[in-house]
Amino acid sequence: MPGENLSRDEARERAALLSVDGYDVSLDLRSALDASPAGAGGTEGQRTFRSVTTIRFRCAEPGAATFADLIAPSVTAVSLNGKDLDPGEVFDGSRIRLEDLAADNELVVDAECAYSRTGEGMHRFVDPEDGEVYLYTQYEPADSRRVFANFEQPDLKAPFRFEVRAPQGWTVWSNGVGELADGVWRFAETKPISTYITAVVAGPYHYVTDSYSRTFDDGTTLEIPLGAMCRKGLAPHFDSDDVFLVTKQGLDFFHDHFDYPYPFGKYDQAFVPEYNLGAMENPGLVTFREEFIFRGKVTQASYEGRANVVLHEMAHMWFGDLVTMEWWDDLWLKESFADFMGAFSLVGATRFKDGWITFANRRKAWAYRADQLPSTHPITADIRDLQDAKLNFDGITYAKGASVLKQLVAYVGQDAFLEGARRYFKRNAYGNTRLGDLLSVLEETSGRDMAAWARSWLQTAGVNSLTPQVILGSEGRVTELAILQEAAESHPELRPHRVAVGLYRCTPEGTVERYARAEVDVDGPRTVVRELVGADAPDLVLVNDDDLTYCKIRFDEGSLATLRERLGEITDPLARALCWSALWNLTRDALMPARDFIDLMLRFAGRESDIGVLQMLHAWANSALTYYVAPHWRTEAGRLLTEGALRELRLAEPGSQHQLTWARFFATVASEEADLQLLQGLLAGTAKIDGLEVDQELRWAFLEPLAAHGVADEVALSAELARDDTASGKRHQVRCLAARPSAAVKAQAWAAVVESDALSNALVEATIAGFTQPSQRELLAPYAAKYFETIERVWAERSIQIGMDVVKGLFPSLQDSQATLDATDAWLAAHEGAAPALRRLVLEARDDLARTLRGQACDVAAAG
Repeated sequence: MPGENLSRDEARERAALLSVDGYDVSLDLRSALDASPAGAGGTEGQRTFRSVTTIRFRCAEPGAATFADLIAPSVTAVSLNGKDLDPGEVFDGSRIRLEDLAADNELVVDAECAYSRTGEGMHRFVDPEDGEVYLYTQYEPADSRRVFANFEQPDLKAPFRFEVRAPQGWTVWSNGVGELADGVWRFAETKPISTYITAVVAGPYHYVTDSYSRTFDDGTTLEIPLGAMCRKGLAPHFDSDDVFLVTKQGLDFFHDHFDYPYPFGKYDQAFVPEYNLGAMENPGLVTFREEFIFRGKVTQASYEGRANVVLHEMAHMWFGDLVTMEWWDDLWLKESFADFMGAFSLVGATRFKDGWITFANRRKAWAYRADQLPSTHPITADIRDLQDAKLNFDGITYAKGASVLKQLVAYVGQDAFLEGARRYFKRNAYGNTRLGDLLSVLEETSGRDMAAWARSWLQTAGVNSLTPQVILGSEGRVTELAILQEAAESHPELRPHRVAVGLYRCTPEGTVERYARAEVDVDGPRTVVRELVGADAPDLVLVNDDDLTYCKIRFDEGSLATLRERLGEITDPLARALCWSALWNLTRDALMPARDFIDLMLRFAGRESDIGVLQMLHAWANSALTYYVAPHWRTEAGRLLTEGALRELRLAEPGSQHQLTWARFFATVASEEADLQLLQGLLAGTAKIDGLEVDQELRWAFLEPLAAHGVADEVALSAELARDDTASGKRHQVRCLAARPSAAVKAQAWAAVVESDALSNALVEATIAGFTQPSQRELLAPYAAKYFETIERVWAERSIQIGMDVVKGLFPSLQDSQATLDATDAWLAAHEGAAPALRRLVLEARDDLARTLRGQACDVAAAG
């Protein structure tokens, strides 16, 4: 039988055959505390737990055969309709063969399932601070089969009843409300939901409660118990009041706009360790990465980011949980909407009123990058199987999809869009949908032809560029302003865009301000903006002002000249952010030398008021330094950035978030002896910058460059771990240890990640982050060949999450030469039969490397 990688065709065949009436799942997690590494029935070295599942389901064709999904070390017993089946005959490690089905069926599977150390399935974490054990589940897209037997596909929804036996003193949570009686936690039956959004969290978590109440127009009242939890070691840092505040604001907002009461009873939010994702929308029990609990001082951008994720997951309660896509082809039906609704509600309901600036600057950067990779795909993707699905949680499905929905709101109007959503929920509650189900309600509410819009925006790939063309008359006024639309040769589609065009001028007061604006529908290669004829000559034309559409902004020569001299003087923060984003796209596209972007950053970033934009500028400048500047100029570029960062650090208001941001950037780019000595002094307390509090998180940020440049040795890093002997401290120490500039260190780090599976997912991630230091290109050179010799084996032997981490994280991107590009092409040519998901990751890395070489050539040419 086929293995773990369920195909779309198999899922469709099974969905046509089966209807699932319900699950009863019984888990015995008492083995989580066992000293032995193996539970009963488990293989040596694997810690397991007992999982007993009863599935009641109907078959449309009695006598037919199908299979249930289960990934487990062993199966103790299987019975179908009261008949015992031999596990050795029907279970192959990932599937249970079921033959001669009746019209009504009951399947009972008793299995030993494995605890996970990769964040997939039932993850087990031991807190190094106090020895406590914590469990949580993470399933999307298809890892619930690692915890209980099921039919693992989104369109076979069913109600679930969970019962859990856990160590004494633990608390257990699941999707429904739970009660402890006779040593067993029993949970209320869920509404019909998909397998991948069921959840269990168990352990001695710190738990805080609150409540939400909403009275509707008909006089009925909805009461939602709220809970939030984290490890005990993080409890002193847990600002649950702010989490609850955003939660209540979000519930108010979505009830105002969706006209469908929250359907899943309680609303718990669990912040869990070693989490692979940002968060997961399990109904009634949302899980988040615990890094959203801040151990040190962070900027408002961090609080805004957390609030956005809280609201993104909440939007999923309707888009994704109540109404779920039929198969992963339409993953965008939940992720694009949640990404859009996260920003929409952030601005509409919380204190973070500049959320659209972050969206334009950060989320769209993710989308623009993904949409120019060879693996780009339409928003409605062709997902052949589960490996495809895993890789499509990407910038297209999330950020481009959300950008396109923002444009759709401008196209059909906010009222029509939200009314379409309300009808969509009511018609499809607890069901599964495809693209056409959404388009039909939007056509009803807007009166627009949604099929044509969908063909252009959802069913084709690629990003368009929009460039202004300005013709001035003899009197210095605009006689014609046109927008030129272009597309890449690989994806030549020209699309309809609803855009705002802003005209800006330099004022006598020294600012750059908008004085004229027009909205226009761009269609085809050239569109004239008639409303701006006769306007005064602009110093700057911004063709996607207010960020209504999804496109790469280009500039005419006059506008670019203005930006080179006056970028920091643009008064509108969104317009300024859009200009920065456009300039970074020019740099990545090798149309602007990286040294010019670094120069702009050094001259104008110090004036940036939006802290999220400033942090993004630092990340882009570091990418320009690492990848795009001419290699012979890299040392000088680093010196200039370090000098500029230190200057802005000293000029920043003491104790401000800008000061903290510049301090972190200074540490990122520091390499000269004097700069490293300053970092040492700040750690030791012998140097001081007024207002800069060097808390534990900032200490680790300073230690990484010291380790990477051979200043902080193993003794110093061990001493720091003793000072911060926590799970977070351990991750930081592992990263810093792997960063040290030694051939033996690199060999040890490589072996720990590639040759062994002893490290957890979080420590794999930390080791890779430390291993790949931009200042150590020569030291890392021998690993380029080893990478290509290794990746196919790693992909076959390790879980897909660890495989992705290794293939992406260890690609020799720092060996930025034609030889590395040729080696990548040679591997691709010799491995045409490799797993498509593996080839996709290598192709993406190859594209980034080719872009690096083009950017460096552009910068070399600019140097003369």
